[in-house]
Amino acid sequence: MPLRPESGSIPDAPGSYQFKDADGRIIYVGKAKSLRNRLNSYFQDSRNLHPRTIQMISTATSLDWIEVETEVDALMLEYSLIQRHQPRFNIRLRDDKSYPFLAITLRDEWPRAMVMRGKRKRENRYFGPFGHAHAIRDTLDLLLRTFPIRTCSDNKMSEHRGLGRPCLLFHIEQCAGPCVGEVTEEAYEELVRDLIRFLEGHTEDVVRDLTNRMQTASDALEFELAARLRDRLSSVEKAIEKQQIAGTRDEDFDIIGVHDDELEASVQVFYVRKGRVMGQRGSIVDKVEDVTQPDLIARVIEDLYQDENPIGMPKNVFVPELPEKQPLYEEWLSAQRGSRVEIRVPQRGDKRSLQETAAKNARESFSRHRLKRGSDHNSRARALEELQRYLDLPKAPLRIECYDMSHLQGTDYVGSMVVLEDGLPRKSEYRRFKIRDVSGNDDFAAMEEVLSRRLSNLLKDRAMQTSEPGKFAYPPQLLVVDGGKGQLGVARRVLDSYGLSEEIPVAALAKQFEEVFVPGQPDAVQLPRGSEALYLLQRIRDESHRFAIAYHRQLRNKRMTRSVLDGISGLGDARRKRLIKEFGGVRKIQQASLEDLLALSWLPNKVASAIHERTQGRA
Repeated sequence: MPLRPESGSIPDAPGSYQFKDADGRIIYVGKAKSLRNRLNSYFQDSRNLHPRTIQMISTATSLDWIEVETEVDALMLEYSLIQRHQPRFNIRLRDDKSYPFLAITLRDEWPRAMVMRGKRKRENRYFGPFGHAHAIRDTLDLLLRTFPIRTCSDNKMSEHRGLGRPCLLFHIEQCAGPCVGEVTEEAYEELVRDLIRFLEGHTEDVVRDLTNRMQTASDALEFELAARLRDRLSSVEKAIEKQQIAGTRDEDFDIIGVHDDELEASVQVFYVRKGRVMGQRGSIVDKVEDVTQPDLIARVIEDLYQDENPIGMPKNVFVPELPEKQPLYEEWLSAQRGSRVEIRVPQRGDKRSLQETAAKNARESFSRHRLKRGSDHNSRARALEELQRYLDLPKAPLRIECYDMSHLQGTDYVGSMVVLEDGLPRKSEYRRFKIRDVSGNDDFAAMEEVLSRRLSNLLKDRAMQTSEPGKFAYPPQLLVVDGGKGQLGVARRVLDSYGLSEEIPVAALAKQFEEVFVPGQPDAVQLPRGSEALYLLQRIRDESHRFAIAYHRQLRNKRMTRSVLDGISGLGDARRKRLIKEFGGVRKIQQASLEDLLALSWLPNKVASAIHERTQGRA
């Protein structure tokens, strides 16, 4: 139980508070209009608290808080801290799969349309997310007949530009052919603008424009052009039919559907723009703290709208129940949109029907997730309990770290550290090491260097006692090395040298017979074949091996693909790329004369001379 602060020392002001464990890790982040009132509520009779709250308080050993000016500032600070530290006792919203978006790459010279997942880049425009990638591709196939912008990769475009002939998509009129100069920049930009307008929901403007152009061509007796415009109009109308109508054409709103139990909740969001459903997103919420339905809705809204909405902030957000402190969230959303945003509960009509559909989707998604959750959660819990029992650990190892080495005949020597927390990969905690002090093929010395660097950083982070934890601030509750008794001896020796052998248990997993060795036992520990414990160790060993090999290949490829242009003073990445583009390749640069290089107005004469000196005689 953390020491209760003196009531008078806690400010009666808005802010965010953080409970921390014995290692200084933030385990819970909250916000409050009055820090004093909220924090005092944690130190009442435990019979009045929820069991999860009691567990959190019993785990915490210290308490900090940050005072801010307004309640909106407290809301934003809370979200920022949760995203940075991922506290184990805060509810977490995670996508139940990686949803695809339709992206228009405005950052490119000739923008392209593409289906993509994962991290989004600020310069591009995104539409979605969509439930299935094939739904985007079907719609895009129809739209390209009307807005024929490129879908090929940059490499493919460069290849056809060099060949001087377009690809098949140009011949079937699904690409305007920018690679071979078949379309001007102005005409191409207009195609891109029209496609974006259509995807934004301005479908009537696009249909009206195509109809007028078709009629004009027909009146001018340009029947071939009129026929092409007719086909384009037909494709646009088919694409419009694929979009579900959900309101009047001027309405922009999001609808949130929720289904939950005591442990988790399923959330489905429908994005409606200009009266049509433009995207969908499904998420699963871990309810690791006690929350009411209104508070759950508030947390969902925080997560959905803290990051930039890919298709813009709506005028209305429809929810099954109004969130706690509704005016606070409306004020925050309105500030992001720049105009009034309302949070409402739909009572009747199309919006009520659409929310019932969202709730039905959430319910079905929850049922599928619960089937997986039962087996996954039970097997992970069983694996950790078995490891504690078989390896005689003081407690179940909630944090496990595994280390492996990778090299090719002693070159590009690297080490990896992968982390499982609660039996699941924690990829943000993965670390990789470039071996500095080992020459030749010596896995024992390499492992000693990696473990020494990791453990010395752990002690440094502890000694600094800063509010911001370092990269190695948290110790493992089980340290696993890939190898047999030799690697185990190295790990034990390093732990002894840093005085951590009593605190951090260690084990080695040998590949040949999947044997597990621990200090003090001459024979391998017999983990039953097919046991969850052995499977967990195999999984983290294989992951550390994969991570080490990936880093080794990255370094090796970088070394093998060094260019003659590397290392020239004054020739950075930007200039090098521009130079290669101007000449059409490194070989052409090697063949260029000094006068050719000096003729480039953007390239300093000194750099041009250095390039010529480096490349002459290497053509």
